[in-house]
Amino acid sequence: MRNARAATSSATSSNTPSVTLGDETDLCVDDLKSALAVHGISLPSLCVDVPTFAGAYGRTAGLVALGNCSTETARKLVSALWGAGRADGSVLLDLDLLVTPEVVPELRRTLRACLGVPCADVQLCVTELVGNVIRHVGQGAPVRVRVARSCGRTRVEVSDSDARALPVLRHARADDETGRGLALLDAVALRWGVEQGEAGKTVWCELAGDEPAAT
Repeated sequence: MRNARAATSSATSSNTPSVTLGDETDLCVDDLKSALAVHGISLPSLCVDVPTFAGAYGRTAGLVALGNCSTETARKLVSALWGAGRADGSVLLDLDLLVTPEVVPELRRTLRACLGVPCADVQLCVTELVGNVIRHVGQGAPVRVRVARSCGRTRVEVSDSDARALPVLRHARADDETGRGLALLDAVALRWGVEQGEAGKTVWCELAGDEPAAT
């Protein structure tokens, strides 16, 4: 699609008609549909919104209408957009491992090395999410830990194969020995949530800050 568009655009010096703004909008919609399809995402309302609002932008082309998707589709779209950062190095860590209490300290050191700066909040969040897998799914469970950064935020994801064992935010009493980890995560993170799928779940959180990695 992109090669075809480039070939058409370069024809402006020949007798072939140039691409109009309307044609360019159509091509953008086609490209977007193709890119989303790679991630298994379909937006039924994705289309060209012919000049309903385009006049406000001082152009004669239509606008791209994106809305009216389900919550599930919206979450897939968020994940796909975060994943798109892999090519430009925004994914700092993408690690598959079998979780045991012994791997947690090493994982914290790995995070510090990957981010290249002190990262106590990121370490806390990863420790808590991995610890939840150990406690509620089991020692030796396979997990995937991903840490990415984009637009001034750091995103942490921990995925495992048990879609049923969901994290629950509890308010621990003064004499409780457990139950504070997720409350600490909730305190330091801008937001957090769970994405459930047929093969498991991903618990994620986002923190403020876009620290440079070590060079």
